[in-house]
Amino acid sequence: MNYERFEELPVWKKAIELADRVYNLTETDTFKTRFSLRDQLERAALSVSNNIAEGFERGTTNELLFFLYVARGSSGEVRSMLCFLDNRTAFRNLKSQISDLKLIAESCSRQLRGWADVLQNSEIKGQRHLNDKVRQTGKDRVDREAFLKELARITENARKGRSAPSEMTEET
Repeated sequence: MNYERFEELPVWKKAIELADRVYNLTETDTFKTRFSLRDQLERAALSVSNNIAEGFERGTTNELLFFLYVARGSSGEVRSMLCFLDNRTAFRNLKSQISDLKLIAESCSRQLRGWADVLQNSEIKGQRHLNDKVRQTGKDRVDREAFLKELARITENARKGRSAPSEMTEET
């Protein structure tokens, strides 16, 4: 599936959920006097979706990959802080929320890694590199693959003793 806007990306939606739920957590009374911890956790959580968006908008696959890894790093940072909170007595009353947030952060990391793996193994260079020549090359490749598929079907039918269609159009 091709996505036109970063807001359509499932991983961006999950990252927004992570940030929203982190903000819900940090708005509890337990965080009232822990300003630096609250700030760091909120910034890291929001950084995940922001880096996905920035990478998506950049226009090249290499830049997108860079920002996906930054987003993944931020997701790891959130998980690390949540692990720290999980072991602190003052946050014992938030164990369930912390556990849920760790799962969401892990989901973001897995999705980002999967997307990065696909991009690294792709010949796609990104929107910025898309020009008429590249578009035509892609169209030619699709046409060639369709022709070869049709040729293989006709050859297989002939091999099995079936006759080929009596009339073939230019499209096939």
